[in-house]
This record gives sequence, C-alpha cells and structure tokens, in this order.
Amino acid sequence: MSKLTDSYRDPRLSAATRAELLLREMTLEEKCHQLVSVMPWTLVRADGSDSAEAEEWLAHPPGHVAGLIVDTPAKLAELVGAIQRQAVERTRLGIPVLVHQEALSGFLAGGHMAFPTGTGLGAAWSPDLVEEMTQLIRRQMIRTGVRHALSPVMDVALDPRWGRVHETYGEDPYLAAALSVAFTRGLQGDDLAQGVIATGKHFLGYALPIGGSNTSAYEGGARWTRDLFAYPFEAAIQLAGLRSVMNSYGDVDGVPVGVSREVLTDLLRGVLGFDGFVSSDYTTLEQVVDRQRVAADAGEAACLAIAAGMDVEMPKPYAYGQVLAAEVEQGRADVRDVDTSVLRVLRTKFELGLFENPYPAERIDVAAVAAEGAELSLELARRSVVLAKNDGILPLAPGTLNVAVVGPHADAAKLQFPTYTYASWREATDAVTRGELGNMLGAEDVTTSWYQAMFEPVDPEPFVHERFGARSIAEEIAGFAQGVRSEQACTLTGPLGQEAVDRAVEIARESDVVVLALGGGSLWFTGERTEGEASDTADISLPAAQTRIAEAVAATGKPLVVVLVQGRAYALPEVVRNAAAIVMASYGGPYGPKAIAEVLFGAVNPSGKLPYSIPRHSGQVPVYHHQKAGSGYRNPLPPNVAQHYLDLEATPFLPFAHGLSYTDFGLGDLSHDTRVDTDGTARIAVTVTNTGAVAGATVVQLYVRVNTKGLTRPAQQLAGFQRVELVPGESRRLTFRLAAAQLGYTNLARDFAVEPAGVDFFLGFDSDDRRSEGAFDLVGDARVLASADRAFLSDVEIEHA
Repeated sequence: MSKLTDSYRDPRLSAATRAELLLREMTLEEKCHQLVSVMPWTLVRADGSDSAEAEEWLAHPPGHVAGLIVDTPAKLAELVGAIQRQAVERTRLGIPVLVHQEALSGFLAGGHMAFPTGTGLGAAWSPDLVEEMTQLIRRQMIRTGVRHALSPVMDVALDPRWGRVHETYGEDPYLAAALSVAFTRGLQGDDLAQGVIATGKHFLGYALPIGGSNTSAYEGGARWTRDLFAYPFEAAIQLAGLRSVMNSYGDVDGVPVGVSREVLTDLLRGVLGFDGFVSSDYTTLEQVVDRQRVAADAGEAACLAIAAGMDVEMPKPYAYGQVLAAEVEQGRADVRDVDTSVLRVLRTKFELGLFENPYPAERIDVAAVAAEGAELSLELARRSVVLAKNDGILPLAPGTLNVAVVGPHADAAKLQFPTYTYASWREATDAVTRGELGNMLGAEDVTTSWYQAMFEPVDPEPFVHERFGARSIAEEIAGFAQGVRSEQACTLTGPLGQEAVDRAVEIARESDVVVLALGGGSLWFTGERTEGEASDTADISLPAAQTRIAEAVAATGKPLVVVLVQGRAYALPEVVRNAAAIVMASYGGPYGPKAIAEVLFGAVNPSGKLPYSIPRHSGQVPVYHHQKAGSGYRNPLPPNVAQHYLDLEATPFLPFAHGLSYTDFGLGDLSHDTRVDTDGTARIAVTVTNTGAVAGATVVQLYVRVNTKGLTRPAQQLAGFQRVELVPGESRRLTFRLAAAQLGYTNLARDFAVEPAGVDFFLGFDSDDRRSEGAFDLVGDARVLASADRAFLSDVEIEHA
C-alpha cells in the first residue's frame, strides 16, 4: 500500500473522482467492509460509549449501520454522532458510515410523526402530499444524521393473501409509480448534499409470491416482469433519480434475486438505467444458503452475490466483509466486482456530503419535532377514507344520535399503527425483551441488555394515546354524537365469550345507530394480527369472530354503519355487504380514527378511492382491474353462460378506485386528438362538474387500452388521474397530455417499443366507470425506446370551465 494521500478530501472534485481516489488508498479488507452493515450495539453501548467489540470493528470499519432506533431524536443524534466520531476520527481513512432506517409511514424513530400506511397513501391519490410528507421526513432524518431510508415499497400488490399489501400503494403500477416518484423526490431532494437516499423495494415481483406466501418465488414471465412490476422502479429511476434499490427475497425465473445478475445487473442497470447501489434485504444471503439452498456456505453466497451486483449486505456481516475478502484472495471472487460496488457506495457518501458534514444536529427541540407533520398526517388520513357504500344513512346528524360502537376497532387506537411504525416496533421490541420473539429478521442475536437500557416496557394502547395523542374510533365519535357506548365484543380473530356478545347486543338495542368497527391488524411476527410481515392468510375473508358479532348486532334491526380498518382487501360476509353504509379506512396512524369520525358525521366529505379491488370471495384472487384481455373477469362469457364461475360472479365486489362522496360529480364535453404520431402526445380534455349540493373532491381517472398486434395486453391500464376540489356548481376543464412513449410495451421481437395501434380510452371516477369514452390512432413508425426515452406519467392541465 502506497503512502496515504488526502486528495479524495478535496470538495472541488466530483463525487465520482473522489471515490476513485479513495478506492486507490483502500486495502482489500477495507473495501469489503465498506459493503457491510452492522447493528449499532456492535460499536456503541446505549450510553454512547464504546462497545466491547468496538476496537476490533474499527480496525476493519463497516460502511453502514442498521437498526438504530431509540426513543427520542436527541438520543438518536447522540448515538449517531458517537458512531460517526468512531468512524471519522479513529479509523485509518476516516470514512463516515451511512446509517439507514425505515421511513414507510414516517421516520421510524421515537419522537416523530406517524402517517397512514402505504395503501392509505394510495387511497388518498395525492402525490403532492406524499412528496410534502417525505420532504418533512428528509429534514427529520438529516437532523439526526440518518441519511439512508429503506423506503418506499414500490411492489405492485396483486394478491391480498400476502400480508404486506398494506406497505404498498396497491394493485396498479401507474398509481404506484406516481406515488413512488413523489416519495423519492421529496426524500432525496434536488441536491443529495441536502437529501436522504431513498430505497425502492423489493425488486422484483415480491408482492406476487406463490400462494401469497411471503418470500416465496415469483413466477411471472419476462414481459410482465418488465412492463408491469418494474414500472414504478423505472419511473422513480428516470424521473426522480432513485439512488438505492433493495432486492426481493424471492426467486425470479428460478434464481434468488440476491444472487441474480440477470435481475440486479442486466435488467436493473442495463435496461432500467439504475446507477445507484443495491442494498440487500435483511439476511438475504443467509437465506440463499439456508432457505433457497443455492449456495453451500457464506463464501459461495458471497461470490454469487458480488458477481450479480449486490452491493451492500444488511443488516450484519454474513457473506461480505472478511468472508468476501477471503474469497477474493482465493481467486473465487473478482476484486473488480468488489471495486465496482465500493465505488457506488463511496460516490454516494461523497454526494451526501458526509465527508464534510458527518455529524447530526447538536441540539434538537424534542417537543417541536414530535409535533411536526400533525396537520399533514391528519389531511392524508382524511383523504384516505373511502365511502364504499351509502344507502343515504350517512352523514349522520351531529349531536342528535346515540351511537353504539361495536367491534375490535371500537376502542383500539393502537391498531391504527401497523408494522413499520414506531408504536408497532415498540410492541415487537417488548416481545423480544420478554423472550417471546426470536425471529425478527436480522435481530436473532440481539442482547436484551441494549433494549432494556433503551426502553421501558409499554402498554401499547396507553402508549399511542400519550405519545401520539391518538384516540379510538369510539372516542372520536363521542365528539359528534349525543351519546356513545362501546363494546369490543370480540378480538380480531377470536371470541370473547357470550357475555361480550350479549353486552354488544344490549348497547345496540339501546342505540339509534350502530357503528361496527371491524377489520384487520398488522404486527411484526408476534401478537394477534391478520396482516403484516410473515403474516399471510390462505383465506382473506373477514375473520369469523367478527362476522358472528356483526350478525348478532344486525339481528337487533338497528341501522348498521360498517367501518372497516384494513391494509388490504377482505372478502366480506353478507351481513357487512348488506349494511346501510360501508366506510373503508387504512391504518391511518394517530389521526385515522378522527378522520373516520369526521367522515361519518359529514365534517369531511370523503374523497378516498380504493387502491385495490375488493373480491367477492377468496377463491377469486388475484383479481385486479388490469387483467389481460380474455383473462379473468375480462374474459367474454360463452353463449348461454350467465357467469364465469358456477357458484359466483368473477367481477370484484368493488372495483379498483371505487369511492363515493356526499355530493355528485359529472363529466362532459369530451374532446381529444384522433391521430397521434408514435413520437407525439395525445390531448384528451374533459370537464368535471360538482352537480351536487355540497363541496367535495373527486379523482378523475384516465384509462387506456392499446390494441397491439400479436400480443395480449391488459384490458385497460390507468394512464392518468387528477384530484379536483369543487364547490357546488363549479367546473374545471382537465386536459390530459398522454405521450405516446407512455404506451410502450415489450413487443413480439422483445424490444420495448411504441408501435402503431388503435387506442381506446375512457374517463370516469373508478376503473369500471366508462361515462366518457373515445379512441385515437397511433400512427407512424414503430419506435424502440430506451428507458431514458420512455414517458411514465401523463401531465394534466387544470383550467376554470
């Protein structure tokens, strides 16, 4: 090793040049350890002093730190600062670490605001507010020195049996792309020196595992993979400069993604144009050996992964670091692959400005930070509430009704906080310290002393009330009703006995109206739940215990309003389908119950739209609006056949993007181009009017079908949308500008191209609403498109009509 120089510290040089200069100074072991993450207790104790292993680790300093979650932002900044001082001041090269954390529903760290889960953000159809949310998260993370977010989830979720649907934006690739781009832009900003790295996950096909079972293989073909599941990732890469991607645990075409060069290099980099670094999902390479059994040991896994293009192993070393260095020395791994990955990591650290500013803020106003984003969280929760059915009972009259609130969500504000929120994480952490949970990915060897030093055990329900100011659905309804009585009656999945049922029936009989507060719950690997990571279900029916309570209450004859709090679709029993009204809400965070109550009593006019279809029965799944022509419920019925199944219609109970309002909207005065060149842009204009008596908002949606030659295409695709707020009688003229390059697909020659074709389209307020239809022709020469030539999101111009 030649004499150390400091040329890489010159901020006048480009990040890429500085990375090259620093790489020349590094030993093989230093390189391989830049590609690993460690848990924080590897380096520091809970008080910020050195751990027993610190000196050993600082001899081969890691590039990344995982799992640093504490109770306040001030404590977090203190620990990040201590770790950075170790890295910068006590190692040979002084390379700062990159600390990562989740940010799906807000910054996953104590003392920060929580927001609705992914499907809640999907139901709000508000990319502008998602970007505003992540701009706030960016400031919060920078303040504490955490510069790498393991979010957003860009998976397109087609199978509701999969327990992680709620982390996604739903079933549609266009909606997922729009929100993924907004999330990434807000988090990374225009200048990474003032930004936080976003991580798109889980690449690729993770949300369609065999049987809906988490981590199972994905079996989609190459066209479907590229054209549908890669769409949100590619959009975020091209439109927002996405800088990190996380692999799926599953297989694609028989190869685990973590060791698939075809996926991580040929597709992700060669086709989609990604130039950031790939972060492994936690314990990916252990699973390659122990679960998928495609490598004999850690060394073999390291060789496969580094050659495939897996840049960083998380959350702790198994196959990279010392193991990878030994494989290079033995000639089984190529040091050039190591260098490529190290350059990606170093360039990112230089772009973030970590070498100039490695430390977090010195002083943090904990109370002020805790209040940040409260109004935004409430507005997102309000926009995410979906009025699914209304026979005229809603809105309820404030101050005049005695309301019975019955069901597992009646008094349980904690259920509004799913996995990837701090409240849920604290519940899981308490289970770890009690010895009840040993399979949290990446945390099997956590010593309880770290958590015991950091946290006092908490009761989840009082915790969310005290920490977040959350209130239950019954408590929020009490602010509107003349009187409220509540009864849990059953748990999420089980009975509480006949006495609980009898109490529920009694308060129902004595009420004017019953609100059935039903639905699901998401937790991390432990506790009663219906959703969450490693929490899949073969039967997506509403749990039988809840159905029994609903039937008992319905037998009283009192008017029923069903509130379903859920992160994914449930097949609903007849008693729920027959209720006078159905309101669907996501896990909305601290303001989820408030938003529900405001909608029930008309303080807020609902504008949410379902981000997924609601099936009639578990046997239908997956059922989604963009099924291919001639498949599923898009298959024309044969003569004299009344329905696709002998025992059931194939259509969903509620279509994608369904959502009612307390007012009415109309669409009219359609105009559009009739011929568009394959390098041109189609203009489609329509006027939307509030034809009802109260102010409200709706989402105007554009769907297309491209009638290509030789390949079966989706029967329809979402191609644009616009949320519009209107007072009674008010109109807006919307002009969608749909680039032909947005209509590309993988053709018969397996080129991604836009080709001459007839294009049918319709505009409406959900995926089955064809109230305004038209067509145009794509003309001219076929165009093969590189990723950089594609269009992903249509533009919408809004004018007063």
